[in-house]
Amino acid sequence: MGCAVCEDTGWKAIEQDGVRRMMRCDCWREEIVRRRLADARIPKRYQHCDLSNFVTYPNEMLVRAVAGVKKFIDAFPVVDKGLLLIGPPGIGKSHLAVSALKQAIVGSGARGLFYDVRELLKLIRSTYNPVVKTAEMEVLRPVLEADLLALDDLGAEKTSEWVEETLNLVVNTRYNERRPTIFTSNYEEKEQTGEGDSLLERVGYRIHSRLFEMCDFYDFDGCDYRSPNRPTNATGEDLLKLWQLQRMKKGHHVTLPPRARGSARAQLRDGDGKADLKWPGGRAGSQG
Repeated sequence: MGCAVCEDTGWKAIEQDGVRRMMRCDCWREEIVRRRLADARIPKRYQHCDLSNFVTYPNEMLVRAVAGVKKFIDAFPVVDKGLLLIGPPGIGKSHLAVSALKQAIVGSGARGLFYDVRELLKLIRSTYNPVVKTAEMEVLRPVLEADLLALDDLGAEKTSEWVEETLNLVVNTRYNERRPTIFTSNYEEKEQTGEGDSLLERVGYRIHSRLFEMCDFYDFDGCDYRSPNRPTNATGEDLLKLWQLQRMKKGHHVTLPPRARGSARAQLRDGDGKADLKWPGGRAGSQG
């Protein structure tokens, strides 16, 4: 069905102070947003994600992260930094990243793009030609030039010199051009342990240094929204109870996962046995 206002021309006439002017019709702007959302590569699993359907509960660090995302959304495109959302899998990092990306597109018509880091590297690798790099740059150019880029699961890729150089190109280019980027990662911001379980060890010194200038860091814990014990249409009270149960179970484990082992043991020694412990897992994700 065509637009009754502009008759599908994309222009509408308005009269102001006795002067007739032409301006873009709302349908034209809506079509631009629709196309840019479709081009953003947001996976089907996350296309429903929005801050309005992100359920929070009494969890200070989680609430702080949500507030940080909202502040970013409200300010975009006039932002000095992007976001780095850090925490265990399943706590809603991807949901928050997609929420910010979608709102930036809807609110300002920005050219936004979402990539799982491993998917991006796989795509670049599949087009790599040591002689002719045209195909490789066809993949990289939208990533480098997007008004807002969301890179999901930073650090999950297997480290290698090629991986580090490729990611450094993406991060450094966006850093130099002051283009905001949203990252999510399962790896904590902590000192190196030699076990490859810190953000620094996973991404290398150059990228790690850039991240501090590029992003506001939000490191948080929470309940696993993918848990089979999560009720359908869970309320904040349900999620709080699930989080408390998960923390209690982790506190009673004899063997802790590598990413939580050091800090959790210290908390158990110094605390009352009710420490806020982390848990392991795979990919970062969203609420159900």
